[in-house]
This record gives sequence, structure tokens and C-alpha cells, in this order.
Amino acid sequence: MRVAFHTLGCKVNQFETGALERLLSARGHTVVPWETEADAYVINTCTVTAVSDKKSRQAIRGVMREHPGAVIAACGCLGQSDPQAMAALGLDLVCGTGDRQGFVNSLEEAVEWRVEREKWRVVTAQSPAVYSPLPTLHFSRSTLHFPLSTHFERLPAGSLSGRTRALLKVQDGCDNYCTYCIIPSVRGPVRSLPPDEAAAEAARLGGEGYREIVITGIEISSYGKDFPDGVTLAGLTEAICRAAPDVRIRLGSLEPRIVTGAFAARLSGLSNLCPHFHLSLQSGCDGTLRRMGRRYDTARYAQALDLLRAAFPDCAVTTDLIVGFPGETEEEFVQTLGFVERCAFAGMHIFPYSRRAGTPAASMPEQVMRAEKRDRAARASALAQRMTRAYDAVCVGKVFRVLFEEDAGGDAHGHAENYRPVRCPGADGGLPHGQVRSVKVIGVEDGGLVGVISED
Repeated sequence: MRVAFHTLGCKVNQFETGALERLLSARGHTVVPWETEADAYVINTCTVTAVSDKKSRQAIRGVMREHPGAVIAACGCLGQSDPQAMAALGLDLVCGTGDRQGFVNSLEEAVEWRVEREKWRVVTAQSPAVYSPLPTLHFSRSTLHFPLSTHFERLPAGSLSGRTRALLKVQDGCDNYCTYCIIPSVRGPVRSLPPDEAAAEAARLGGEGYREIVITGIEISSYGKDFPDGVTLAGLTEAICRAAPDVRIRLGSLEPRIVTGAFAARLSGLSNLCPHFHLSLQSGCDGTLRRMGRRYDTARYAQALDLLRAAFPDCAVTTDLIVGFPGETEEEFVQTLGFVERCAFAGMHIFPYSRRAGTPAASMPEQVMRAEKRDRAARASALAQRMTRAYDAVCVGKVFRVLFEEDAGGDAHGHAENYRPVRCPGADGGLPHGQVRSVKVIGVEDGGLVGVISED
């Protein structure tokens, strides 16, 4: 069968889509682009915000309109959090955040049974309690439920399109329970991939030709909490770096409290670890951080930032910021801007607070008006752009190792080890797609750096 995927949300969702593609390919099926004709279309959904829910539903409705004869399936976080709502959309198959092997089995069954679809739709209209057309999946819409996983599901890393950067999921679940976040209730408790298995996966990916591996998970700073032997993210990173010495290793998002002097010192000895750290902030105001349920304050965050920069001079530090959180006053927002500017980030993702049903923050008083959230997001974005330009200016004249991932218009495009985008106009000697080359930065443009390939 021919299967197309559409993925919303985080890198974990991207990894899990890639794993589904590999599982299907191993069974002899063909993965095709979303825009082409397929026997089945799979939407990997996100539910981190109300906006994410809306985008997931829009994607489902759109593909159902465009491909009425195909099997339409949804999996992921929205399927886990509200399977009844997913079923009500008329999907052929719904899956949550676990049992991808079972999902693949059911998808195969659904395609085999698609000739029965019109007959099933008539039956469903007469008996709306019956949800699935498959004889093995007769769920009642009122009781449709997926238990949360309590073990780490082992899935194949890598993708079918290109072999430049691979995601390696090493952790799932979260125990932090921030007041704005529903993810613990759809991803379950912390569970981790054993370090020897993660290292073996990294070695395999290196052997397949990947030049960079991104260590990812729902909350990788919690890695190893479920193990009795005290293994931590630092130990895991060392094992992965040793297992794939010729591959760049990049860490996913970090929680500030994990960054101690010992943590930074251990990582600084790893020559193939990329000097780019995404250190989650969310707010630069201690009062707002307390309402968010974050377990650090700005002083602890600043300490983590200083430790990373001492261990990795000139490293790029990026972050996330939520603006317009309930109760955030103009004075608190100004505090946040001041703290952010002192942090001098290389990049920043900015999110206006989105009210998420089922979270404590949704019922907090003093919800910020939408227009005010838009205004604050614009002000924070302007500051972020200034900080990025300042960081990029410091890169001019320096030589970076760039992994080239795309060729466009005769230019080579890739990312330096600090994750800044790099464009090399008219790359001499052919376009170096899939290679890591030394590049001297000669200028800055909107969206990144401009460089020339130098002798390795």
C-alpha cells in the first residue's frame, strides 16, 4: 500500500513519524509525499496548545475532503487526549501515543477493508455507537480510551528521505506538571531507553551515513529517572558520542536545573558534541515562573547559562518564551524582556499563551487579552531578531563545520555546529549535499550566515 504522513508538533512526533515510515517500509509498503495519491493518509497530531488541536483537526478535515476514497488515520497526542473527538470526525483509525506496531497492523487491516467503507458508513449512520469498520476494532465512541504507556517503546531511528540528520528518541513522558501543559497526561510517566541500546542505535545511524544525530525526547533532562543505577543524560551523551565518534551529536531541549558544573564539565570533553544548547526559559519573571509551576527562578537560569558558556565559549544558546501568561502584567513582561536581553540568546521561539482545557492555567484569573498577547509577542520577536543579528555578527570571519542538507538555486544550504543556518553561494567544486565541510563566514543575511567553503 501507499501511505502518506503529515506531522504536527515537536521533534518527538517527527521521530515517531519516521519510525512508522521505517516500519511500513520494512513490510514492503511505500511511503509517498503528502500531496500525492495514497491508499492511506496518517496525521500525527499535536495537542500541546488549543491552537495545536485546531491545526490537527484542520489537517484531518482537509485530507478527508480531498481523498474521500482513502483510509484516513490519526495518531499521537490529540488521539491520546481526546479519542472520542477524533472518532467523531469520521476517521477510519485512531491511535494514541503508544503501540505503533499495533497501529501499523491496524492500518494494514483498514486498507484491506476499504472496499467495505461505504457499507460501514451506512451501518454507522444507523448505529452511531459503532466506531470502527474493522472487525478487530469495534470501539464505542463513549468508551474509546488508550491506556498510557508505562514502558519505553523501542522504535527504529532514522528516516527514508535523505541521510543527513537523524533524530534519536531516548526518553518519553514527563513528571513536571507545569500549570499550562497537558503533556504529562497524554505521554505518561518518565521512561528511558537504556544507554547501551541508545549507543547501539547511534552507531547504526552513523554506519548508515547520517552525519548528525539529535538526542530527543519529551523531557530529556529527566532521562534515567526510571533507572535504579543512577544513569543520567550526561552519561547517556558520553555513551552516544563514543559510539558514533564521526557523527555530530546535538542535544534537544534542556531544563535549566540539569546544568551543573559537573554536567557542563563532562559534556565539554566530548569533541563531537555540538556547542548549541536549547535551554528552556518560558518567562524572565520569577512571579510568572511560579504561576507556571516551573521549578527554577531567573537566578538559577542565569547560573545554568553561565556554566554552559564557561564550558563552551561562543556556544549558541536558544530558548522558548511564553508571553501573555495568566496574570502577567505589563511590569512583569518588561522584567522578562530585560532578563532575556541580558541572556543574549542566539535565537528564541516565542509563543503567545494558548488556553489549554484541562490544565490549571486555563482556569486562572486575569487571563490576558488576545490583542495584548499579540503585541507582547511582536515586542519579544523584535528583541529576538536583534539578539540573533548580534550573535551572527560575531560569527563573521570565523570558520565553522557545516553539514550541508539542501541545494537550491545553485547554492548549498546547511547548518553549522552552533545550528546557525549557512548559505554558500555557487559552491565551488559541486554542491556538497550530505557532507560536513569547513566554511568561513563572510557575511550575515536575514535568516542566517553566508560563507565560502574552505579547504578541509
